[in-house]
Amino acid sequence: MDANLPLVDTDRLSGRVESAAEWRAPLAIITMAGLTYLTLTGLLIYLASFSVFNQYGVLIHTAIGVVWTPLFVWYSIRHWWLRFRGKFNHVQLLGYVGFALIALCVISGVVLGLQAAFATRINYTWDLIHIITGIVLAFVVVAHLLVVWLRRVNAPATLVPLRAAKRSFLMWLVVGTALPVIGHAALASLHKSPELKNDFPDDYSWKFGKDRPFAPSLVRTVSNWAYDSKSLAGSAGCGTSGCHSDILEEWQPSAHRYASSDVAFQAVQRIMLDDAGAEATRYCAGCHDPIALLSGSKNVNVEGLTSPGADEGVSCVSCHSIVQTDVRGNADYTVTQVERYIGETSEGKLNKWVSDFLIRAYPRHHQASFQRDMYKTAEYCGACHKQFIDEEVNQIGWVQLQNQYDNWRKSRWYHGDDEEGRKKTITCRECHMPLVDTADPASGDTQDYNRSSDDGKHRSHRFLAANQVMPLLMKLPGAMEHVEKTEEWLRGEIEIPEIADKWTSGPVIRVDLEGPEKVKSGDKVDLQVILTNNKTGHGFPTGPLDIIRSWVDLIVKNEAGEVVYQSGGLDEHGQIPEGTLVLKAEGIDRYGKVIDRHNLWEMVGARFKRTLFPGMSDTTTYSFACPGFSAPPVEQADAQKEAHTFSAPAKGETLTVTALLNYQKADAIFLDRLFGEDAGIRTPITRISEDSIQIQVVP
Repeated sequence: MDANLPLVDTDRLSGRVESAAEWRAPLAIITMAGLTYLTLTGLLIYLASFSVFNQYGVLIHTAIGVVWTPLFVWYSIRHWWLRFRGKFNHVQLLGYVGFALIALCVISGVVLGLQAAFATRINYTWDLIHIITGIVLAFVVVAHLLVVWLRRVNAPATLVPLRAAKRSFLMWLVVGTALPVIGHAALASLHKSPELKNDFPDDYSWKFGKDRPFAPSLVRTVSNWAYDSKSLAGSAGCGTSGCHSDILEEWQPSAHRYASSDVAFQAVQRIMLDDAGAEATRYCAGCHDPIALLSGSKNVNVEGLTSPGADEGVSCVSCHSIVQTDVRGNADYTVTQVERYIGETSEGKLNKWVSDFLIRAYPRHHQASFQRDMYKTAEYCGACHKQFIDEEVNQIGWVQLQNQYDNWRKSRWYHGDDEEGRKKTITCRECHMPLVDTADPASGDTQDYNRSSDDGKHRSHRFLAANQVMPLLMKLPGAMEHVEKTEEWLRGEIEIPEIADKWTSGPVIRVDLEGPEKVKSGDKVDLQVILTNNKTGHGFPTGPLDIIRSWVDLIVKNEAGEVVYQSGGLDEHGQIPEGTLVLKAEGIDRYGKVIDRHNLWEMVGARFKRTLFPGMSDTTTYSFACPGFSAPPVEQADAQKEAHTFSAPAKGETLTVTALLNYQKADAIFLDRLFGEDAGIRTPITRISEDSIQIQVVP
């Protein structure tokens, strides 16, 4: 290429332009080669499937776009200056249209590049503008060049050098386009993603057969083989990218986050290991410890039965990589191994920046991989929130355990799967993942009947429920706030506007206390305590009922504040006396012994179970002798003997009766069995609701 060739005729007064010089001009060739490469890669990014090649295409497309833009501006000004004096015709019209399209494409590209580099998401309107202008531009520019290329030239002296210049332009255009394409292909071919060890340990136990590597859990992988733990971990990266920082903050102290690192779970797992072997621990791991399970770490020779990243519990990726579920429970779901972006699973700030940029600039794969309509269904939750054991575990037979899904399905909160039914139904996520205001890229949803794409809200990932123990015990980020919200949730103090017209207000479990207004001294007093499952979408309490307990503490006091009768007061060991109204279950093993270490692998049935089905009530009658002048002292429950007598009330004295409904995540017997009595570990007691009445004592 002759770099010294003049761009225009020296005789500017003539207004004529030397066309051959324009075809040979380096600026024209470079500008057009850059435009060709940008158009080709843009079409590939839009039309081709996700790949390493396309990811490098995004990076190089952006880099060349940054360099090419000022060259394009310079070339456009010079080209217009040379051509604007000519007679306006269809060639100029195509040129102006092409320039307008390029300008709009460049502006939208600059906006998208800045958003991908410094914001949390690209604007899809600008993205659409960039795509449309890029596609239309390709046709307009080709048409413009073809018209100019095929235009007749009558002067023989001009025709020969013009043809040579066009051939030179075409050759250098091909070369100029090919160079970045070759570099692009070379980078893609030389790229090496971090190696994933998708394999089981050499000594992996195939106790349940190679066709069921994760049994007795029902979890599966798409390949029916192990996945490297790195491919399922890394939740912190979702927040440090600046994209999902709100969601990460909510998830950090949640039960999903500490599902595997929960000290009680770890203690039970150690007992299970000793009693039933490493393979048996896979039963619990599908829901509690999916990363360790799916990486093949629940094996006889693996210390701690864990793997890197397993302390994340139900991580962002492990939860959002589920592609199929079944409501049998016991972790009956299928996980895929998502192809990650360049740098996403590598160490280093540059890798982190590159992967974050690619996810925002090229988000289709990210959205398709981690966002599925099934995540909005109760059936998705039901894969884990339903549990049974069978002969494979207890050596006896099938026993149903916790079952939130079927409770909900048969409750008053479910109204069918048709359009009208969905509008009336309250689902798991509407309660446990209420909408919160956010600037998160995950905000908005057009699939919900009551939402829009720009509502500025996302589903809370706190998963508020009933564990107010672990966040503080494990010193998790945001623990105190999470515990306070959990206490509020248990008391029913958190309102959810989204379902306010379908849900009830007030406490989760309502306590109503009924009794006479007046009694005579010495008469027997009958009281009724009515518990109503007011708001939960499943039984109350729910979860591992051999651990959890909720009970009524009924207290009768005289005007001096002295307790004259009590049922449900804890003793000095934190245990509930006999005769207390308690909601829980007591499982038994094949020998009739109580399951007291959460040793469900030995459970064959239950000798006691008392819970409240959604919307149902449970009534219990209490009787005590009203004190009078002639009545002997009244003893309370054995645990309260230190205050077993009281003075006879005077004429007209009023007794105050209070019924308190308490909740405790883990009872004292379980904690002592697990950690030893000397450890003195106790979980907090939450007062869920209460009711009081007054009874006047007459002579």
